[in-house]
Amino acid sequence: MADTAEITQWLDAARDGDRGALDRVLATLYQELHAMARRQLAGQHGQTLDATALVHEAYLKLIGRNAAQFDDRAHFFAYAASAMRSVVVDYARQRLAQKRGGDLHRVTELPEEVEGALRLDEDTLGLDTALTRLANVDERLAQVVELRYFAGLSELEIAALLKRSERSIRRDWQKARLFLLASLKDEPDR
Repeated sequence: MADTAEITQWLDAARDGDRGALDRVLATLYQELHAMARRQLAGQHGQTLDATALVHEAYLKLIGRNAAQFDDRAHFFAYAASAMRSVVVDYARQRLAQKRGGDLHRVTELPEEVEGALRLDEDTLGLDTALTRLANVDERLAQVVELRYFAGLSELEIAALLKRSERSIRRDWQKARLFLLASLKDEPDR
């Protein structure tokens, strides 16, 4: 297993255009990404999106971002969470398009604890819209939500990744939840 310094060197090389270095980072961190995806998709029986597919689709999005720069492990996981979010949202859109009518309803809740799986439905689409609004107001709060909700990381893991206190992350999570809930309630029925 590579250490953090080695991963940082590979990320520097990847930032300079070394595709092989990015592949080494992804291979090294694959198990962590797969565990994140598995946690998030737990309970999604009968779905065509499984943890392996989610990681692979996220990988394709990561390598497809020419401007992607991974300064360190935290930035890499932030990009990975964003890529996973994108894959999950695309999957939810596709599922809804296949449903008769594809009508969406208003989302009015966001769990305090993100213990279970993401629901691959219209709730995810509503959350994605609200999260985009939050990112326009405060990117830091949106990043905490992505890492928590879409990557399935705990407050402690996010704090370590972002080199901040767990208490600070908890406050950010609470602020973000309040913003998202207000945004979801104000959203007109689609």
